[in-house]
Amino acid sequence: MAEQTSSTIVIDAPPATVMAVIADFPAYPEWATGMKTVEVVADGAAGARAEQVRFVLDVGPIKDDYTLSYVWDADREVTWTLVRGGMLRALDGAYTLRDLGAGGTEVTYRLSLEVSIPLIGLLRRKGEKILIDTALNGLKKRVEALG
Repeated sequence: MAEQTSSTIVIDAPPATVMAVIADFPAYPEWATGMKTVEVVADGAAGARAEQVRFVLDVGPIKDDYTLSYVWDADREVTWTLVRGGMLRALDGAYTLRDLGAGGTEVTYRLSLEVSIPLIGLLRRKGEKILIDTALNGLKKRVEALG
């Protein structure tokens, strides 16, 4: 991944529970702000987690239909890259989970994106930071609500 923005949050659940919510793509519209449609387009081999997922996003001025390719490392990390997009030209990211013991998990979200409209670096990083913080807070709420 190129220049990245990252943020970290602690979730009161074990890594396997957090990763299960991350991997449950069809449920994203229930908790991920702006996700209108999320569809798994390529499952992993032999029941493994999704390899490609299509998203329809509508967050204020940002509307896009894009597909991401995923690589999973058990309950430790998932990374993704853009396969195709409309407004998005690049979208690389990762969730990295660290077991804190006692049922807690530290989740770090890294993101680097490029859009088809020119943005100066500061604005792009600010947008990335808003996306990351919104995603982490939504993930925390969803995981902890599921108990």
